[in-house]
Amino acid sequence: MILTRLLARELLDSRGRPTLEAELHTASGAIGRAAVPSGASTGRHEALERRDGDAARYGGRGVRQAVALIRDRLAPQLLHRDWTDQAQLDAFLCQCDGTANKSRLGGNTLLAVSLAFAHAAAAEARLPLWQHLSRSQPCLPMPMVNMISGGLHAGGQLDLQDFLFLPLQARTFAEALEQVWAVFYSLGLLLRQKGYETALVADEGGYGPRLPSSEQALDFLVAACQHAGVTPAIALDVAATHFYREGRYHLNEQGGRVVESGWMVERLVRWCATYPIVSIEDGLAEDDWDGWRDLSEKLPQIQLIGDDLFVTNPQRLRQGIQAGIANSVLVKVNQIGTLSETWQVLDLAREAGYRSVVSARSGETEDSWLADLAVASGAGQIKVGAITRSERLAKYNQLLRIEEAGLPLAAWQPLLRPVQS
Repeated sequence: MILTRLLARELLDSRGRPTLEAELHTASGAIGRAAVPSGASTGRHEALERRDGDAARYGGRGVRQAVALIRDRLAPQLLHRDWTDQAQLDAFLCQCDGTANKSRLGGNTLLAVSLAFAHAAAAEARLPLWQHLSRSQPCLPMPMVNMISGGLHAGGQLDLQDFLFLPLQARTFAEALEQVWAVFYSLGLLLRQKGYETALVADEGGYGPRLPSSEQALDFLVAACQHAGVTPAIALDVAATHFYREGRYHLNEQGGRVVESGWMVERLVRWCATYPIVSIEDGLAEDDWDGWRDLSEKLPQIQLIGDDLFVTNPQRLRQGIQAGIANSVLVKVNQIGTLSETWQVLDLAREAGYRSVVSARSGETEDSWLADLAVASGAGQIKVGAITRSERLAKYNQLLRIEEAGLPLAAWQPLLRPVQS
């Protein structure tokens, strides 16, 4: 595939902050375009974003430097050459940057071009993006849907970042969204009856009520499932890194307290014995490996997802697998910087028996490529956000379109034993 034109532009994401879009044209007339998301809850081991740093413009968050890098540095080297596949292009992008964390050109710079190339290749082959990307048995992913938010997604009124619902009894993706809708609107009704705010939503579209404790959030979510007539299945995104300082966890709820890893683990164990929790993300901080090991040993039946822990990085995931830590990885493409490196993580997880959950970011765009990646990878799960904001619905609606191809919805398989390293 010969590239003839490479464009880049500064757009705005779902938080109204600048983000980057790249557009590739091929000699045959195919066009590929992709926009890059950005996170608020970011791990320090992620690929670095390229931001302008000019406080007088978008508070320093502009991406004109990244636009210039694509136009002036990458385009002259990429255009009018015959590229055989995604892996070749992505390897060249990584070589151009030359750093482990993409700090020279920026993870957002490389990812915009990487994803635009995937779109262009799909257009060149006249295939839907999910079909072009498919390397295993594609399937519709089970949605893990935001219901109540705290942490960095909703002003920190709750220590935990997200309380989510999984429609595990659904037989189709369309039915899964129907159950999600029923639970979400039942939850809103119950919150309003108790005098909590529901008109405003958090970064990912969930409710952000000022509840006194995480336990009350869990109680409301269970009650909402019962009110909707749906089997409750809860997932937590603790995002513990963001209240971890100097080796301890600093909690704000109920007057505040400072606790050790053991206390955090025991609280999660107690919650799993009390509530229908099936999944916990970032239950401990990104570098609290001892705490993670303790959690993994005590909750082998729970899906334990590493987000800040693994940051979609093959080296960190391999370290976790060897240590028997967690049993699942959250896959966020902009954490690593290219599509090919993301596939390395997906393949590594599958080979080790770890689960993968393809995830959006809190700063999203209306681009729907994430839905195609979730289907193509056969990961079986997707975490996008609530059903109230268009940048989230773009992904859900794309999955409804893809379902028309006759693909099955991934079934939830219980974890009966810990993953062995």
